[in-house]
Amino acid sequence: MWVLPLAAALIALVFASLLVKQFAARRQPFQILWTAALAMYAAASFAVFLGVVSGWSAAAYRTYWLFGAVLNVPYLAVGEFHLLAESRKLKVLVTCALVLVSAFALVAVLRADVTASALSSDLPSSKCAWSTEPTMRLLASVCSYLAYAYLLAGTAWSAWRMRGASHLRNRFLGTLGIAVGATIVAAGSAFAVKGIAAGFSLTLATGVAVMFWGFLRASKPGASPPLGNQG
Repeated sequence: MWVLPLAAALIALVFASLLVKQFAARRQPFQILWTAALAMYAAASFAVFLGVVSGWSAAAYRTYWLFGAVLNVPYLAVGEFHLLAESRKLKVLVTCALVLVSAFALVAVLRADVTASALSSDLPSSKCAWSTEPTMRLLASVCSYLAYAYLLAGTAWSAWRMRGASHLRNRFLGTLGIAVGATIVAAGSAFAVKGIAAGFSLTLATGVAVMFWGFLRASKPGASPPLGNQG
């Protein structure tokens, strides 16, 4: 099982490095937000790898929970918001809200007590690992599920707008791939809640691989647009 979370961490790091190159060339805020999200994904996946290989520590579990269960998807969603929204003021407000949520989540995760006896399993379930489990589950649910709903809706809307344009076929398929990959990762939360390491590790690696494929496909140059769409 350790191979899958390690593979997920490596894929996420390669993905993040390509986004850094794009940001250096284009200086778009969504690229740096997505880079942060992929770095978090890599950190959470590597924490799972360490937990499976050498046993869980409180620090590894906090890292996995903060970056994987709480903050990862909100950063992807706010990056999507920057990509789709037109109002600069709204972008600033949403980004400030993300910073505040990140600070709150960091303090909450650091202050919450981790039950030592729960760390002996391959993947500690949140029900057993957190002494304040309902609060921690609520934090993860509010941050991740709402952000995932926006991310999926925004990605699907973008793909729908591009569906009939042959010169945007690569971007259309890539956008759908990113949405499917994000859905696979979200589905893995069901395994995480129950502490099923094999299922969670599989969704970690598969989800980020599909998102990476989508990114690469969307980045490919498409066919030349029809004459009426040039200019």
